[in-house]
Amino acid sequence: MKQRVITAVVALIVFVPLVWIGGVAFDILAILLGLVALSEILIMRKKLLVSPEAVISILAALAVLIPQNWLTFLPSDTTQFTIFYFFVLMLLTYTVFTKNRFSFDDAGMLILGTIYASVGFHYLMQARTVGISTVFYLLLIVWSTDSGAYMVGRKLGKNKLAPHISPNKTWEGSVGGVIIAMVIAGGFTLLYPQGVSFLSILLITLVLSIVGQVGDLVESALKRFYGVKDSGRILPGHGGILDRFDSLLFVLPVAHFIGLI
Repeated sequence: MKQRVITAVVALIVFVPLVWIGGVAFDILAILLGLVALSEILIMRKKLLVSPEAVISILAALAVLIPQNWLTFLPSDTTQFTIFYFFVLMLLTYTVFTKNRFSFDDAGMLILGTIYASVGFHYLMQARTVGISTVFYLLLIVWSTDSGAYMVGRKLGKNKLAPHISPNKTWEGSVGGVIIAMVIAGGFTLLYPQGVSFLSILLITLVLSIVGQVGDLVESALKRFYGVKDSGRILPGHGGILDRFDSLLFVLPVAHFIGLI
């Protein structure tokens, strides 16, 4: 527990000021987080980080992560999707040169893993361009849902939510996490409005709280499939970047889909 607390404090000391500063410093942080998350997927898949397929995947992730305004040296009609798809084609072409030792299935897994690890952090940068209050609103949804579900689950939890994936999670904890998120994150928007009505923000908070829990379960399923306890070891006592940002990787794209960022 002591190690978890120390790691959390150090991480917040680094993370929160960079969120506050924003700009290039925050963008670089988000890019690094995305690349580390992808490296955790590659390691779980037992891929060497210096292998050709890993290098192509990392370049594909950079195509998604790097802000469009950093690519002004390219022709004006070149989009991030165009660059990303170029690396997708490279992965598929690589299956030919390896005579299927690196297969279509391998390529599909790396493409999906690249999208999973990078798109969320891309929208984290987008959220910061909208405003610092938007970033903290989304973070509060994730943090309060996680903490609320843990506390309520420990006190009242009886009915397992997904015992085959995450045995400790309960329906009571899940509902409690949603309610606490609506109180805390919803209350935050009274001080820092998000450009929509309070009733709308409560509905958005409810949806994003549920989505965040789905993201948590998805990452748990990924780890269980590969037989690992944590996605990585970069955060002592907390695991890897995917372990800490699994909910946010789902919340951020959905927040974009509904027009919040």
